[in-house]
Amino acid sequence: MGIVPLAKALELAQEYDLDLVEVAANARPPVCKLMDYGKFKYESAMKAREARKNQAHTVIKEMKLRPKIDPHDYDTKKGHVVRFLKQGDKVKITIMFRGREQSRPELGYRLLQRLAEDVADLGFVESNPKQDGRNMIMVLGPHKKKTEAMAEARQAQEARKAEAKANPGKSQNAAEADDLAEDTAEDSAEAPAEASADA
Repeated sequence: MGIVPLAKALELAQEYDLDLVEVAANARPPVCKLMDYGKFKYESAMKAREARKNQAHTVIKEMKLRPKIDPHDYDTKKGHVVRFLKQGDKVKITIMFRGREQSRPELGYRLLQRLAEDVADLGFVESNPKQDGRNMIMVLGPHKKKTEAMAEARQAQEARKAEAKANPGKSQNAAEADDLAEDTAEDSAEAPAEASADA
């Protein structure tokens, strides 16, 4: 439009039922735009929300172990580490030494090496094991980026929703119960045949 007096610009805004919005206050003369300000604010809020949805925050999860950990406890803790790495989070593994265990740091080192090998397909050693007072610390990083993990989780959730819509009357538990009933029926059908063959 070019340079127009303020009164004329306001008159134009009223004529078109729009708002006069200053976009560059420091320019000489100041630059203004005719727009629907409410719509503009709504669209910019939606863009910011979409950007936040796709943004990933790197989180460091922590898992604490003892050098003399029970095999079952180790499996449980390893399961948590696997879950964290699948979600795209880093994991800080801390081995806590007590009393005379402090004179045997190689036990903690071997445990950390074993854990790193067990989860090698999901993550890598980002920070090698190092002694820090009574603790030994190692950081594992995921192979998958957080955004990729989030996208996969969203796809899996959408697939579950689609399946639930396809079978509206059937819950997950009901589907599992049906599968179990079918397996039991097949087993019972096979059992008499085997008995008659023995006779």
